[in-house]
Amino acid sequence: MADIQVGVVKNFFAKPSVAAIEVTEGDFQVGDVLWFTGHTTDFKQQVQSMQEEKQTITKAVKGQLVGIQVKERVRENDLVYKVVD
Repeated sequence: MADIQVGVVKNFFAKPSVAAIEVTEGDFQVGDVLWFTGHTTDFKQQVQSMQEEKQTITKAVKGQLVGIQVKERVRENDLVYKVVD
């Protein structure tokens, strides 16, 4: 089964290393593996935690803007896919 595009990076905050992701399709939750890809970005990472409006959440759905701590730099307009087995 193919990976599913779930969002796009809207912003990156370097000091806490957090990506702001707009969820454009489907959903994802803590424990899922996301693939960040773009012109110079290409890595996969399991979601450890996420926040919306400074509140911890466990699931993100279409229409939300969520923050996720990332291990590498991401860039605006990078695509975010949920990795599906």
